[in-house]
Amino acid sequence: MKSLIVNGSLRETLGKKGAKASRNEGQVPCVLYGGTEQIHFIADEANFRKLIYTPDAYLVKLNINNKEYSAILKEVQFHPVTDKPLHIDFIEVMPEKPIEIEIPIHYEGTAMGVALKGGVLAKSLRKILVKGLIENIPEVINIDISKLDLNHSIKIGDLKQDNLLFAGATNSVIVAVRTARTVEVVTAAGPAEGAEGTAATTSAATAETKPGEAKPEAKKEAKKEVKK
Repeated sequence: MKSLIVNGSLRETLGKKGAKASRNEGQVPCVLYGGTEQIHFIADEANFRKLIYTPDAYLVKLNINNKEYSAILKEVQFHPVTDKPLHIDFIEVMPEKPIEIEIPIHYEGTAMGVALKGGVLAKSLRKILVKGLIENIPEVINIDISKLDLNHSIKIGDLKQDNLLFAGATNSVIVAVRTARTVEVVTAAGPAEGAEGTAATTSAATAETKPGEAKPEAKKEAKKEVKK
């Protein structure tokens, strides 16, 4: 798993006033929990760019007042207008305690349903939530899609990896091969529908003519002869 070092310092003043003052100085208020105590600290906003704006998962090495902690990112609160981080939560990582973290998915190969049968690959997930000891957490989850046929899918329940649990509903679809909707199919359906409608109209007209009765066209011609 990738790692990143973040240097910070303990917050001297808690509360909204202290947090606002820190942000005005380019610092982001943070909290570390999950260990023996909660630790409130601040760090330069620039330290978090690589951590926040990336699909990768990181083990964060926090250096707070010369004391080191291992942690993972839990939650980020952003400013609604500027999109700058307002507050960041971290969970302390213990060697003997399982953690839950989202790991990016890497799709391997080309699905046979796409290559051979013209299907479309539909990716429902880019990341997946896993649970395990930090030593067993990989950088990515590799999923082989080469044998994925048309109208087939891979679900969370299909994944298996030693010393790792995949969180979420087992029937949740991760990736699937769907049938492509082509213009030819729509065009081919047009004449069939028109022919069917014409047949229905003809049948209705025929049904209105009773046995032994002249057809509507014949009636009109007979009326013309009488008038003459």
